[in-house]
Amino acid sequence: MLSFRMRNLLSRVKTKTKKPIRNKNSHKLRNQNHISIKKYSPFPIEEDDTEEGFSIKTSAPSHTHGVQPLGNLYLNPGSINSRDTGLGNLHTLTDELVLEILGFLDGTNLGVLASVSKSFYVFTNHEPLWRNLVLENLFGGFQYNGSWKSTFVSACYPSFDISSSDVRSFKVRDFYSDYLFQSWLCANLEMKPEWLERDNIVRKKGISVEEFVVNFEEFNKPVLLEGCIDNWDALRNWDRDYLVQLCGDDVKFAVGPVEMTLGDYFGYSDQVREERPMYLFDPNFAEKVPKLGSEYEVPVYFREDLFGVLGDERPDYRWIIIGPAGSGSSFHVDPNSTSAWNAVIKGSKKWVLFPPDVIPPGVHPSPDGADVASPVSIIEWFMNFYGATKNWKKKPIECICKAGEVIFVPNGWWHLVINLEESIAITQNYVSRRNLVNVLDFLKRPNASTLVSGTKDRVNLYDKFKNAIEASFPGEIDELTQKEEEKKIQQRKLSFWDSVADANVGAFKFSF
Repeated sequence: MLSFRMRNLLSRVKTKTKKPIRNKNSHKLRNQNHISIKKYSPFPIEEDDTEEGFSIKTSAPSHTHGVQPLGNLYLNPGSINSRDTGLGNLHTLTDELVLEILGFLDGTNLGVLASVSKSFYVFTNHEPLWRNLVLENLFGGFQYNGSWKSTFVSACYPSFDISSSDVRSFKVRDFYSDYLFQSWLCANLEMKPEWLERDNIVRKKGISVEEFVVNFEEFNKPVLLEGCIDNWDALRNWDRDYLVQLCGDDVKFAVGPVEMTLGDYFGYSDQVREERPMYLFDPNFAEKVPKLGSEYEVPVYFREDLFGVLGDERPDYRWIIIGPAGSGSSFHVDPNSTSAWNAVIKGSKKWVLFPPDVIPPGVHPSPDGADVASPVSIIEWFMNFYGATKNWKKKPIECICKAGEVIFVPNGWWHLVINLEESIAITQNYVSRRNLVNVLDFLKRPNASTLVSGTKDRVNLYDKFKNAIEASFPGEIDELTQKEEEKKIQQRKLSFWDSVADANVGAFKFSF
């Protein structure tokens, strides 16, 4: 099911290239394509949306198989949806269910089924099916070849002539599907200016560690820090040519479920045009290439990291992050109740953050916190839910973090990040005295074994960490626990949002 806002978008885009949209984890929003527009309207249409609309990237190709949004069928009452005629009795299944069934087939059977009808041809050429086959069968040992299907065929059947084959695809007339079209649309939409203009984070340069602790860490407030990594060699050296040469052809980095060399990854990121580009996110980069670890240092504000008492048994805590424009992380809370800092070395990132007591619109965490259902892609969230925050009293904190800048992400804060251009960054999660009690409480939850991440020993992490802290800092836990109780009593008298917002105008007392 598509939101009213999304339906309206489709009707505006179709005159240009005829395309639509989707929502993965929220099945109530995705599985019912034939819905009356008036029946489902979670958000009112805003005047700026209607007047300005959305823009497609100038480099965007037309949809590979000529798939059109379902709204186009409504505007052409004489047309018959070839999607239904080609599926036969299976036409009653949702597009998502059809694709889930096809996901059980291997490449050969998908190729055979593609010859059954034009409808099956379109479904069996859905790129995520072939992406899954590549990642599951080639384990990162591939070179991206323009599309996931071409990549699979060229790797598994190297003698096959892809350039003159059906792998390139042909157009299908009168095929209407919001679900299949949506991935194309999300991959090729430009970020709207309205999505980038809000900048309400506190920006600081040259502050002392004490000021950072007292004004931000103690109050669990985000802040963007300028000038604190100017001495990094990484800031001067790390571009793709330097990194490829330094890491060579033997070192592989974690990219989603596989590992790839930097050369292969950049080859992929240069060509790919998909809704969710794969993100290089490796926690062991400094062990793999020690020089990478020596070319940056932890900013002075974050050097107290109590997880360090665990030595080699500490959970994963630092990552190198590389991705093309459009890649990023959908809404999540950082692992193990830790705080984090993120330093941009090349490129720029759009951040949207919500405090622990405000769940972002469109995000549905399970009661125990183990799972989170949310829109399938970051762009989908912006299209469907960003506008809902426009009139919220508790607006999200937002900013664009550029090269040389560092953002502090306090524990428990929901955050979404999208790269606005090819970006390289370093991030680390840490535990300071200001957050130690929260981390210990998290680690001893009844379902901690399902919540804890980044370690092989999820069950015993609490005992190991607590014992190590007590051995290294006797009495520290009791003292901090008492201070935390006093702090909670004080906070009950004055809520977080009352402390940072001006009640008369409903705006932040500070700006980013």
